Amino acid sequence: MRRGGRRAIACMAAVFACALFSQTMDVLVSAQQKPDPDVRISEQVFKNIQVLKGIPTDEFLDTMGMFASALAFDCVSCHSEQIATAATLDAFAIPTPRIQMARSMVVMTNRINQMFFGGRNRVTCFTCHASDNRPDMVPSLALQYGELVEDPYELEFIPAFSAPSADEIFAKHIKAIGGPAAVGSLKSFVANGTYAGYDTGLMQVPVEIFAEAPNKRNIVARGPDGLSVWTTDGTNSWRMQPNTPIPVIPMTGGNLSGALTDAMMLFPSAIRAAFEKWQVSLSEIDGRPVEVLQGTREGRLPVNLYFDEGGLLVRLVRWNQTTVGPVPTQLDYSDYRDVSGVRMPFHWKMTWTGGEQTIILKEIRPNVLIENARFARPAPVQ
Repeated sequence: MRRGGRRAIACMAAVFACALFSQTMDVLVSAQQKPDPDVRISEQVFKNIQVLKGIPTDEFLDTMGMFASALAFDCVSCHSEQIATAATLDAFAIPTPRIQMARSMVVMTNRINQMFFGGRNRVTCFTCHASDNRPDMVPSLALQYGELVEDPYELEFIPAFSAPSADEIFAKHIKAIGGPAAVGSLKSFVANGTYAGYDTGLMQVPVEIFAEAPNKRNIVARGPDGLSVWTTDGTNSWRMQPNTPIPVIPMTGGNLSGALTDAMMLFPSAIRAAFEKWQVSLSEIDGRPVEVLQGTREGRLPVNLYFDEGGLLVRLVRWNQTTVGPVPTQLDYSDYRDVSGVRMPFHWKMTWTGGEQTIILKEIRPNVLIENARFARPAPVQ
């Protein structure tokens, strides 16, 4: 993995250095995916859209996440304060100086990418801001001569030739969680526990999970404001939560392939064959060594998998390509326990640019018959 300080390279130097990686970063949404036909684009859902037109609702929300992460802002930092008390989403359309500036910045980065990188998103908000609302213009000696920091979560992957092969890491993982026979016999499960997320005010609420190999999953959390549902039927995926701009948001692009990947991770025997190419590197998480696999498939964004010394999967990082650049999603797995001969994680934490959610399982019942209707598009709750 690449090493360096948080902003050890000046912004414009970083812009032109990006050209060195332009070929490996040319990742596009697979044309073979067939998302929900009811996908609605940004200007059909939100008002006063100027420069982010024509993109699906889920990508538009990820774009807001890019702004939040790049500037270390929340919604009120850019939008009118009226959004905190308004009964509708109309207050988000009120123009503010920072909204006007953001529109100008999107136009600027688009022009840079068009002029120098063939239209690819090589320069993003984060390129210059790096979680600071005012980009630095003066070199930092503290960063230049400070301790090198390794970032194991980068999309630009540099293989480590001294690392084990991908086949060795996968074999070690399968052995660690129970062996090929036990893992291959896991075809479905039903689980229950607690869920906490931004939609519940981080309060723990009951959750049920239904999963079926190779990549079907349904999560239902019962919060104080209503149901939160995430459903993947093996081809499409949807999200339904209280206080979203539309009742049910279909997943598209990297969010769709990401949801299918997340569901597949619950049945590890299918992971190895899901990607055409695997690269291996070495890194650390919280001071502990990990082996990192990056899986790539033509037309899709890569996926990074992180395995501890014992072979357990402890982290997954994936990306969704938005109109302003790729945004990450991170899933952490811990508290592995034996479930009928297969070690499964009972603690899941998902972090992305728009929030966090934590699932703590109490019980997992394997190989339960689940009706197909459980994985259908959620019906909006009035």
